[in-house]
Parts: sequence; structure tokens; C-alpha cells
Amino acid sequence: MGGPLEFRIMGPLGVFRKGEELRIGGPRERAILASLVLNANRVVGVDRLIEAVWGGHAPRSARGQIAICVSRLRRALGDRADDVMTSSPGYLLRAAPEQIDRLRFDDLVARARRQAAGGDREGAITVLRDALALWRGTPFEDIHSMRYDAARLRESRLEAIEACLELELELGNHLKVIAELVPVVEEHPLRERARAQLMLAQYRSGRRAESLRTYQEGRRHLVEQVGLEPGPELRRLHDQILRDESALMEVPEVRRAEEFVLPSQLPPQTLPFTGRTAELAVLDDALRFSPETTGPGTVVVTGLGGFGKTALALRWAHRRIAQFPDGQLFADLQGDEGAAALTPGVVAGRFLRALGVAGHAIPEDLSEKLALYRSRTARRRLLVVLDNARDSAQVIPLLPGGAHCRVIVTSRDPLDELVARQGAHREFVRPLGFEESRALAVMLVGTARMEAEPQAMTRLAASSSGCPLTLRMAAARLCSGSYRGSADELAGHDGYSLARMVPRASVSAFADAAAPGERQPT
Repeated sequence: MGGPLEFRIMGPLGVFRKGEELRIGGPRERAILASLVLNANRVVGVDRLIEAVWGGHAPRSARGQIAICVSRLRRALGDRADDVMTSSPGYLLRAAPEQIDRLRFDDLVARARRQAAGGDREGAITVLRDALALWRGTPFEDIHSMRYDAARLRESRLEAIEACLELELELGNHLKVIAELVPVVEEHPLRERARAQLMLAQYRSGRRAESLRTYQEGRRHLVEQVGLEPGPELRRLHDQILRDESALMEVPEVRRAEEFVLPSQLPPQTLPFTGRTAELAVLDDALRFSPETTGPGTVVVTGLGGFGKTALALRWAHRRIAQFPDGQLFADLQGDEGAAALTPGVVAGRFLRALGVAGHAIPEDLSEKLALYRSRTARRRLLVVLDNARDSAQVIPLLPGGAHCRVIVTSRDPLDELVARQGAHREFVRPLGFEESRALAVMLVGTARMEAEPQAMTRLAASSSGCPLTLRMAAARLCSGSYRGSADELAGHDGYSLARMVPRASVSAFADAAAPGERQPT
């Protein structure tokens, strides 16, 4: 019986073909399959599969047993056995997004966010409820080693519930959401966002005393279990309810369009772009989304001025923009301009406005402003690019609050404190190789000039010593005229001759080029 498979992990693990569930074998095969589905279309190393199966208590024969389990798993998949591929250093499950319920869930949530951003709250609610309907129970209940992954899936569900019910409140459906919020708050008493939604819904329904009691119960849980008072947003709502502020009863017909705009602040890429394959691969690895990630992944791109740090960061950011459906924030910190460098408070204010916070709602106090920034980014899948940083003190306050965020920092300084305190990965940008420089020169100057004067083109590439900015400036001067003749005509045209404009640098100049530092693992 042919046909594509359907993998379900948002509840008990299951594999289905045309609605019929396949038998997958014992707990080891199920643990391996769960890891492969969670990382569909990515290689899962054998060591990671061993951890998923035995949870730190693996026997010496673990690697061999993993191979046996994978063989059994392939037999269970029948004619789709080739979907589980051997790929060093482990295995890979090949599957389309529509075959995995988690990927369909993520796609629906991202679509709902876009609809809400465009003002279609009713449509966003419908899509979010479609996404939540994919949830079928407790994930990985019989796979103890994957309890963290199960918690991550449950967190995604709770975030979608909160987003859906917040939209319902914006539409004035406060009576409707109380019944849905009460079990969420009882099961997760420390979630302040859901508690605030329940308080507001109760207050708008004329149940002021219940609303205040909901606050007091939440405060008691926080103090007894964590030793903390409620956060500023929950306390502010409590004070508003005590004062019976009329603003709490207002349900605006239409929110301002700017409140829905997703930040898309990335500047255009530096073009043309060539090389940097190894550096882009490092960024891919350091900024990938992983179950082990508990905070915002951060990469420091450092090196000498003019060597393409910003170009590299923007190249990666534009290529991976689809991974950040909640937006992209960008700030030039002006770190090389001395006293003119931007302060964290100024940048945080700009980011908050980009995230939909009205100007009058942004606190003046720096600590409160940064706390609000972290709150606004805690549940978002954002990319933050901090360009041209002066030092770690300028960057650390601007790190977002959520594990789903990623940060790229460019700086001439290696930012040792950021690496040491925040676990940031550091990537040194070295000079372009000669062939890369020559390829960039051809892109900048044109094939006609390259064919007419190949030796002069070689000298142009060599004269840059691997610095892309130097090469771009030289090419810009060379191309500043309006001559459009043929290659033969160009070779004899004194006004535009490469040989007359390019200094006689040799390829050996690359051997003397000062590198900003060897690439070092951090």
C-alpha cells in the first residue's frame, strides 16, 4: 500500500498512511523516530540518538544497537524505508512540511500572525484554532529522555492559545474566553500573560471581585514557588482594576495599522557578493534552532574595518529571513564614532516602537525600558542584527528575551565579555582569497574589461590585499565614466584602461595582507 506518510508528534507519537496507523515497534525505535521527526530534513547524529534512547546511561554496544533499531524502523515504514537516510554522522528523515503535524502547526501560527498584522483578527483566530486542533494529547509520554522536547511542544501550544484568546479579547469576546482561560491558568499558575487575560475578561464581564482574586492567587503562587512578586504588566493591570479605570472597558473597533506592522528593518544586501562560504556555514550552525537552545543564540562577527562584516551578516540574514516570521530588527550602533555611539536606551526605544509599542507607553527609566523590550521579544521568533558595536556593554542590554530569537553582532572589537558572559559564538572575518577577490573584481568591473585586460584585472584583485571595501572603491573609480565600447575598443581606450588605473601590485601581496585573526572556535 503506497502513498506518503504522515508523522504526528503533537500528542502520542504516530505514523499514518491514508489514515491507518503503522506499527513502529518498541520504545527504542519510537525514540529514534521521534528525534528524526523533530529534526526532519536535518541530520541527527548517532550520539544524539543514543542520548534520546538511553538518556545518559548507554551501553558500550549503543552505536551498533542504534543501527539495528534504524533497520527495524525502515522495515516498519515499508515502501517508504528510503525516507530514513544514512547521512554522516547519523541519519536524516526526509519529509515534506505537510507530512508532519508540528510543521503544519508552525506554518498555521505564522500565517495567523501575518493575518493579525494585517488587521484580520477574525481570520487569525480561525487559523489559530485550526492549528490548536492538531494537538491530540501529551507528546512523548512514553519517551522519558525527550521530556524537554515535550515541554517545548507544550510551550508552543500555550503561546498559540494565549495569542488566540488575546485576539478574542480585542474583539470584545470576554465572556467567551473565560471558560477557556480558567483551566489554562489553573494548570499553569505562573503564566502571567494568561492570568492577565483572565483578569481582564472577568473585569469586563462585571466580575471585579473575581478578577482581583485571580490576581491574588497568582501572586501567592509566585511568592511561594519562585519567591518573586508579579511582573510590572500584571501589577499595572491590578492597579487599574482597583481604580476602575474606564480604559479597561474600551474595545477599539480598529487598532491603528502601525500596531500590526511586523518589523522588517534589514538594509539591502551588499551586492555583488562572492565567497564567504565557510563563514556562512558557521553562522548556519551557530544560529540554528535546536532543542538544546535555552536562550537567544548570538554570533559576534569581528575583524578589521572594510573586510565585509556587515555584508556577511546581511547576506546570512536575507538568506534565512523565512526562519524569523515575527520580524527582523536592525540597528547601526555607530561604535566607531566615539561619543556619537548609540546608547542601549536609545536603541531599545526604537526597537519597542518597531514592535508596536506606542511612544507614550515606553518607560523613561532604562531598566523598565529594557525589561519591556525583553518581554516583547520573549515569545517571538525574531532576528536582531546589531551592527558596528563599540563594546560588550553596548550590546548585552539589547539581547532579546526569548530562546526563539537570534542575534548577529558586528564589531571591530572581539567582544570578549559578550563571548564569556553570554556564550556568544565568535567568527573572525579574514581577507578574501585571491580567487574570491578576482571573482568580485570581475563582477564589479565587468566581463568586457576582464577579457580585454586580464593581467590588469589580476593586479586590481591583488592590489586590494583581500579587502572587499578597497576593491569596491577601486572598481567604483574605474567605472565612474560612461564608456560602453567593445572589449577590443576598450583595450586601446586610454581613458578607461585598467593598466593605467590599477597599481602594479602582485598576487604575492596576499601573502603580506594582515589578517584580522585566525578563525577560532569559541
